[in-house]
Amino acid sequence: MSTPQHPDEPVPSRGDGLVRLRLAIGYDGTTLHGWARQPAQRTVQGDLEEALARVLRCPVDLTVAGRTDAGVHATGQVAHADVPREVWLGHRDRLVRRLRGVLPPDIVVTGVEEAPAAFDARFGALRRHYVYRLTDAPSGPPPLRRLDTVGWPRRLDVEGMARAAGLLLGEHDFAAFCRRREGATTVRTLLALSVAREGDLVMVRASADAFCHSMVRSLVGALLAVGEGRRPPEWPAGLLGRTERSGEFTVAPAAGLTLVAVDYPPDDQLAARALVTRARRG
Repeated sequence: MSTPQHPDEPVPSRGDGLVRLRLAIGYDGTTLHGWARQPAQRTVQGDLEEALARVLRCPVDLTVAGRTDAGVHATGQVAHADVPREVWLGHRDRLVRRLRGVLPPDIVVTGVEEAPAAFDARFGALRRHYVYRLTDAPSGPPPLRRLDTVGWPRRLDVEGMARAAGLLLGEHDFAAFCRRREGATTVRTLLALSVAREGDLVMVRASADAFCHSMVRSLVGALLAVGEGRRPPEWPAGLLGRTERSGEFTVAPAAGLTLVAVDYPPDDQLAARALVTRARRG
């Protein structure tokens, strides 16, 4: 069975004369109110759809791989849109450069290409990859990384955090780590969760088939409780039996989180993947 599409990520109806475009997108989320368009607020979707409509001179509705929260960054975001073929052919060779001229400096489209009709940026994705950056250096983040690296006031036990992360892998109900949305499942398959130190920089890397709302920042928040010595490494995994969001840890700040990549299957498997994902979400 399928589920209705969220209103800020419509699936455009395709007919004769339309072409599906795949966009590679990056943004500094510091002053943005997340991906999804909102009235009277700057968002990635709102600014990007406005820029595309201005350049292409036609309405554009974007469907995104993963809606990021306010303050979260991206270097590997993916979205798709359907536009008339004659419009695409007329702008194909200069679209990226023209978008650069109308987009604000904290949003960039690094590539646009024609995609198969079965490509779905959201439901066709196999994996999303995030990186969370923080530093426990007494001096705080380096000035040139202050917007994507969170300064932490206490030295962290990275080995304990890494042990805790390993116990969270696999398919679980992550309700304790998610901000619940009506009708949405909180069951996810956490494919990778690692913690590593590079000098004073602590990097948390997370990969999953999909993440529910605030899940990565919540996982990082629980791991930080371990890193500070307030909880044992086994404690975060012990929360997996909960059916409600836990209030026993603080969600990590948005500024340290970046969506770095989204994986898709080969073109001949796109339609099948989208069907499977839609059924699962239902």
